[in-house]
Formats: sequence, structure tokens, C-alpha cells
Amino acid sequence: MVHIKEFAVEQWMDSYETWATHNLAETCCASISLSDLSALSANAKTPDLVDFAQKQTYGAIRGSDALRANIANLYADNDRDPLPKEHVLVTNGAIQANFLALYTQVGPGDHVICHYPTYQQLYSVPESFGAEVSLWKSQEHNGWQLDLDELRSMIKPNTKLIVINNPQNPTGAVLHHDILQGLVDIARQHDITIHSDEVYRPLFHSLPHEQAQPPSILSFGYEKTVATGSMSKAFSLAGIRVGWIASRSRAIVEQCASTRNYTVISVSQIDDRIATYALSTPTVHNLLQRNLNLAGRNLDVLEEFLREFAWAVQWVRPQAGTTAFVKFINRQGEPVDDVAFCRLLQERSGVMFVPGSRCFSGGRDFKGYVRVGFVPEHQVLVDGLKALRMFMQEQYHLVPAAV
Repeated sequence: MVHIKEFAVEQWMDSYETWATHNLAETCCASISLSDLSALSANAKTPDLVDFAQKQTYGAIRGSDALRANIANLYADNDRDPLPKEHVLVTNGAIQANFLALYTQVGPGDHVICHYPTYQQLYSVPESFGAEVSLWKSQEHNGWQLDLDELRSMIKPNTKLIVINNPQNPTGAVLHHDILQGLVDIARQHDITIHSDEVYRPLFHSLPHEQAQPPSILSFGYEKTVATGSMSKAFSLAGIRVGWIASRSRAIVEQCASTRNYTVISVSQIDDRIATYALSTPTVHNLLQRNLNLAGRNLDVLEEFLREFAWAVQWVRPQAGTTAFVKFINRQGEPVDDVAFCRLLQERSGVMFVPGSRCFSGGRDFKGYVRVGFVPEHQVLVDGLKALRMFMQEQYHLVPAAV
């Protein structure tokens, strides 16, 4: 029987988010309604997003042509051939996209190298398929960046897959062009497939002025690359449960499509229609600009708050995405028990965080760290930080040190 580890972060979210007063653990940009989406279109006449006359069949099994074309446009690169829509498979969220791509690429006897810390699915799922997984640890002292020399030393004769998460959950760090190019060069040399979870792309809100947005992994001219994405994080539409797999390799897409027949056959026609509209021009640009503005504004507020409590926190300011990884310490400079902190904080103030040691390492690493979701509605963040400030002033001393 296949054994898979408990999905710690999703279990935590399931247990705590329904009764949080101030949810500062959410990883999606502030959600929007269909009315909001219509307003973002800037068109005088917005089409009906739900066609009541449409027969509710399975619809286009791989996703409608219009939706797959719009997704392919997200990977447009002047230096590369356009990505054909046939190289896109629409899935039920990025979580299914990742599962299918991993399921079809690795099995018993394979070796997988995975960017770390990251979303647990990206390393626990390959382990459940019988693969050996090595964690390629990003370095906090270097802005949560990766070391290519370390990657070279990790490669084995049976290394089948390298998994990255760019932008990174939970740190908000970005792997830039030079690192990605080096990664591709190494993978090509050893004939290794690269799987890039790009669910927070293209939410690059805080890059240094001299740095350009890094390209997708699909932009480097290497066929054995897979990118996954969704409408949930950067596009504020988690409720429609639409994600995708995109690859320069048609064979990889075909493998995933064949396997998907054994799970969820297709995405709802209604969801497909809404996603198609959201990713159309000019709606997609307006939606992203709304979220970039919100992320930048909120991150400045969070940074100001953390500066106020500089004695108690350590962090690397995120460059992208919706999450920050913040370390809390006590007056003696010791990391606090992050699980106890998150529980006490929510019980006493209603503020919800995610404990890093529980949800991103299984208790091995990241003691004292919490993941903060900083792109809810602006007032939600302001109110949550106000409640957190009171807790820090009056009850933070009750939080025990990490053991």
C-alpha cells in the first residue's frame, strides 16, 4: 500500500482558518467576485460569465481552446517560439497539476532533488511513489537563494527530476535568470527533467529596480521542463479551481492527460469560461495590476510593523508572491515555539499564522518561523496587525522557547 505523509500545512489551514478573526495565513491575493472581475474588464459590454442555456456536459476534456490559448500567452517570450495551446493541460487547480506531473515522471528507484523549504506536496508526493528525495536547501543568509555547486554535488546516476518553486512558498524569494540558466544547463547535461511550480508567478511586486522579472522555466530552450500554475494565487480566483500543466515537451503533456483520465476527467465548463475571461486582454492585465498594487502596499505595512518589533523578529523581505517567512525570538534571542505561538496567538487575539516547523519541515527545521500571508484585503491586514500588536505588547512573554 502506498504511504503518504500527512499534509501538515493543509491540515493546519483546515483546523484553524474557519474560526480565525484575522486570517493572515491565506496564500491567495484577496479574492474577487464575478462582479469584481467584470469591473476589471474595462469593456463597455461584458459577456455573461455563466451561460444558462449551455448544456452542462463534461466540456473540453483538456480545457477549451480559448482557455489553453490564454494560458499559453502567459508564457510569451520574444526570444522563444510561442507555446502552442496543445502544450497546455487544464487541471483542477495547481495541486492536481503538480500531482499529475510528479506521478508521470517519477517512481520507485528514481532520485528527486527538491527546492526547500517549499509546499510539502512537492517532496512528499514523490516520496510516496517510492522515489528517494534530497532537499536542495535555500540559504536564508543569502536571501533564500540556491547554490548551483551544491546541486551539482547532489546529482546521482538515477536523478530523474529537479523540483523548484519560483516564486518560493513560504519565503517569497525569487530565483533569477542566472540561477535558472545554470539549473537548466546542469539538467540538460544530465538529461534531467525540471518541474517548476510557478503558481505565484507573475506576482513580482518588490524586485530591485535593476533586476528584470525572471522568465518562466519554459523560456530557456530546454524541452524537458514542466511549469504548473493556477488561477488561485496571483489571479484571486481560488474558488473556480482551475490550474494547468504547461511544457515544451508534448510527450509530457500527453502522459499527464492520459493519467488524468483516472482522476478528475475535466474542469467544469463554468469554471473554464470564467478562467478564459479572466485571462483575456485587458482583464488579465488589470487584475494583475490590482494584485501587484495590493501586494506592494500591504508588504510596506507589514515591514513597518516588523520594524516596530525588531527585537522579536528576523526576516528576509519577499520579492514576489503573497507570503513572508518570519522568525520570532524571545528577549534572550532564542526562537520561540512557533506551534505554541500560533495557537496562543489565535486563541487570544484571533490572528492566524502558519507555524514553520510544523508545516514546512515536519519539526526538523525552522523553529520559531511562521508563514504570514500578507495580501488579503488591505483592511484585513491592518486590523490583523493591530490585534497582533496588542498580543506582542501584552502576552508575547507567555510564548515558550522552542525545545
